Amino acid sequence: MATAFVVTKIADDIQLYRIPDAMKVLGLGRSVIYELLRSGRLRSVREGRARLIPATAIRDYVALLEREAGEGGA
Repeated sequence: MATAFVVTKIADDIQLYRIPDAMKVLGLGRSVIYELLRSGRLRSVREGRARLIPATAIRDYVALLEREAGEGGA
């Protein structure tokens, strides 16, 4: 079964994303985002009670996926 990914451009002026916005940017569901945060594959920061994902963390995660895909002999 093929998996389709939605590619969304990260806005240059946005530095921190709330979880729903990160879900849209990455094309992933809420539970997947939280699992990535728990596992450390996606970084986040807290401001008060809000969990925010830095734009750099999203870029780093995408780079990690690209490296892993390259290691798989793609």
